[in-house]
Amino acid sequence: MKPEPSRPEAGGWLGPVLAIVAAVTVARVLALVFDRTDLFVDEAQYWLWGQRFDFGYYSKPPLIGWLIRAVTDLAGSSAPFWVRLPAPVLHGLTGMILAALAARIAGRGAAIWTAALYVTLPFTAVGSAMISTDTVMAPFFAAGLLFFWRLGESGRAGDALALGLCVGFAFLAKYVALFLPAGIVLAVLVAPARRIGWGNALLATLAFALVIAPNVAWNVTHQFATLEHTMDNVGWVRGGAGLNWASMGGWLAAQIAVFGPVTMVALLLGVIGARSADRRALAVLALPPLVVVTVQALLDKAYANWAVSAYLAGVILAVLVLPRWGRWLALLTNLVAVTAVAALTVLAPWPAPGGKPLLNRYLGRTELSRRILALATAEGVPVYSDDRDILADLFYTGRDAGVTIYAPRPTGRPMNYYEQNFPLPADFAGRILVIRRSPIDCGAGPVPPAGMLNGSGTWEGKGVTPYIVPGECLNAAP
Repeated sequence: MKPEPSRPEAGGWLGPVLAIVAAVTVARVLALVFDRTDLFVDEAQYWLWGQRFDFGYYSKPPLIGWLIRAVTDLAGSSAPFWVRLPAPVLHGLTGMILAALAARIAGRGAAIWTAALYVTLPFTAVGSAMISTDTVMAPFFAAGLLFFWRLGESGRAGDALALGLCVGFAFLAKYVALFLPAGIVLAVLVAPARRIGWGNALLATLAFALVIAPNVAWNVTHQFATLEHTMDNVGWVRGGAGLNWASMGGWLAAQIAVFGPVTMVALLLGVIGARSADRRALAVLALPPLVVVTVQALLDKAYANWAVSAYLAGVILAVLVLPRWGRWLALLTNLVAVTAVAALTVLAPWPAPGGKPLLNRYLGRTELSRRILALATAEGVPVYSDDRDILADLFYTGRDAGVTIYAPRPTGRPMNYYEQNFPLPADFAGRILVIRRSPIDCGAGPVPPAGMLNGSGTWEGKGVTPYIVPGECLNAAP
């Protein structure tokens, strides 16, 4: 066992941190009660995953589906509030774990500021208003950081086992959790105090492998569906690489909005000027997602949230760099984003500059689904659509409607979860309600619409139209 290194007094942080985290989390839960937005396409899909317990799903590992199913079953309701409820709680828990790590590194003050800044970061504000795989991954990723740090100090097998389990469950939430072992490898290279020993590394690896084994087996038996989807997202792997400087610049600019301008400057200064072993370790733990996703943005495209795992270690490094006045400035800047997110979700569809709500993409989904389901019920027919966004909300909103919903039959590899699990049967006969954004022709000219849906919110002006056709029309052209 390694001797405990000297470090700042780490006690006395739990009470203040718990008070800060509890206050922010309760406020976010209350905001969810009054949230007027619809579930986004991904949220609705995650809910649907949970209705079929499995060790993997089309585009992501299974943990988010399991979690939503557990919460909604316990609540006896699948209302948006219950689907989203884990989000603010998980971010609060992540803040507590990061505070514990900050306390080990730099004492009580660092712990309190780490928790305060983390739970008010822009990406945690957004991630607390809607459920995502990043949010589910965050506490396990943070716990992995904590146990890695403890392992470097203690050398205990128990910490190694906990490290492997945490990385494994983070992986079951989102595959980018692999950035953590990549960062650990770099950390043990630049900071000798963080070395964990070959035996503990093997034990952690075995624990990790044990946790992820069912998901790996699922992928093997499902044509590596999630790997194929990841390759689709990477883009340049299949389509060839080119240098997209505008994409990279836009992605880098988005990171300022994701992490906050003050904390981002502090993080960059911390990475550039990391001299102590602790700061070097935190810097390289944050670097893998930032470097990899920046390259991805340059070669093709990247979404703003793809590197948020960098900011778990990054927020602690930012706290260590910032002077007291800088910490207050960062907190006040973050609170603007926190207040804005809560206000927008509660006041939606206001504000609507130019007549278009700022949260337009989160509105109108339930309304459109209800109109489609009402038409299908009145006509006594199932529903078919080739639009993933429409299918996602139809399955969620129509969960108790008694209407059968179909996706296209895949012509090769399924292109989404709905094609994979709910394709139109090859022998389907009878009438069916088709929802499209373009006309349909069954061989005798364009089919007249079966009514008007008059979409609002995200569907306003998109031309979503219902058609009732015989099954043979779709069977001829899947």
